[in-house]
Amino acid sequence: MKLTAGKSLGAKLLVGWTVIACWLLSALAVHAQTNNSDFEYKKPLKQVLAEVQDRFHVKIKYSEDMVKDQWVPYADWRYKTTAAKTLAAVLAPLDMKVNEESPNTFKLKYFEYSRITPEEGREKLAYLSSLYHDKASWENRKADLKPCMLQALQLSPMPTKPKSKPIITKKRVMDGYTVENIAIETLPGVYVCGSLYKPLKHNGKIPVVLCPDGHFGDGRYRADGQYRYAMLARMGAMAISYDLFAWGESLLQFDGKDHRRSLAMTIQALNSFRILDYLLSLKDADPTRVAITGASGGGSQTMLVTALDDRIKVSVPVVMLSSYFSGGCPCESGLPVHLCGGGTNNDEVAAMAAPRPQLVISDGGDWSANVPDTDLPYLQKIYGYYGKPELVQNAHFSKEGHDYGKSKRLAMYDFVAKQFHLNINAVKGADGKVDESKVTIEKYPAMYVFGPKGENLPANAIHGFDQLEKVFAAAK
Repeated sequence: MKLTAGKSLGAKLLVGWTVIACWLLSALAVHAQTNNSDFEYKKPLKQVLAEVQDRFHVKIKYSEDMVKDQWVPYADWRYKTTAAKTLAAVLAPLDMKVNEESPNTFKLKYFEYSRITPEEGREKLAYLSSLYHDKASWENRKADLKPCMLQALQLSPMPTKPKSKPIITKKRVMDGYTVENIAIETLPGVYVCGSLYKPLKHNGKIPVVLCPDGHFGDGRYRADGQYRYAMLARMGAMAISYDLFAWGESLLQFDGKDHRRSLAMTIQALNSFRILDYLLSLKDADPTRVAITGASGGGSQTMLVTALDDRIKVSVPVVMLSSYFSGGCPCESGLPVHLCGGGTNNDEVAAMAAPRPQLVISDGGDWSANVPDTDLPYLQKIYGYYGKPELVQNAHFSKEGHDYGKSKRLAMYDFVAKQFHLNINAVKGADGKVDESKVTIEKYPAMYVFGPKGENLPANAIHGFDQLEKVFAAAK
């Protein structure tokens, strides 16, 4: 019985090895057959990446699900003189790319329509710069861009404005300023919420500062935001913070995932225009002194709104200006604004502010790292067409990251105070330095318009993205 069983096992092993041998021979035959133009010289992506690492002595990071079942046509024909150029050629037909995280280290990414390489950004900027050479040719370019951008945003014509009055909560009195929460109906049943900060005492007209929120945790309720809004008010301006779409109190009406729909870009721009409409209707608002400042996604809004609305007199985009990145959220780049004029970028959008004073705040830890040597010279050239290159400035923090931190706030305070003749001495301590310690940092519920659970949301408020699309279409 044992001998028979042994023969049986040996037979099974023989058959198994025979199958494996046949499979290997078959695989070699298949490779030989496919390694020609009839089969597009295909190779598995994972194999190609391994070969690139070996050839150029680099490291490529990726997850297995990104390379599974991915094949590279004409793989061996795509090799170039460097790893970066080779990877660009290899990944192009797969709608993939790599980001260079550090020298000789790359990370595999899916194609990002809103991001190119820094070198490509510089090339694009040089091309755009070649399209104009003086004030007249630049004004012609701007005249082409502006209507196209409004059309791309679906804001030409502008939707009909609701006739309702803003909803304003009880005023809270702080040290040198007041706060009241506000909701403005920007489309029928669609509300944008924020908080309006004003100086406790003032004489005559006072400046207006729009503060669109960015993509930071906890939205406009963050402490660094409250410092900024309150300090502007203590210096003598009215500052208004407001939510991103489908963020903050907007979540009472829409799902968080709606923030990443392209129509969010439209609604956010419309919100800024409607808020400014309201603020300039106030008897104490000075229409000759209007500023806007925001960071990250708020920086995108700062540049876009300034480009499209001549009522903005001063702009301070923070940690967002870049010749090679136009914003990774559809609320920043989901509509074809950056395709206008045969293709534009955020540098050209920011340049549309000229000759209005502009402070670009940048840092060394994100895509704004190249502002001092790439983006600023371009902006100075445009401002130079008006004979005012000094009106565009840059505050660069090479060792800082992506935020609107204290050093960046201090730079903004100083710039806005000088442009609008605000009383910056009112916020300085005995040592002569700006002191934020008198600002009251409120708990989030204190900043809600509609109550802790949204119980005060108006009866006409719509719910859901489908309803928004219908309301928006009807308003057009």
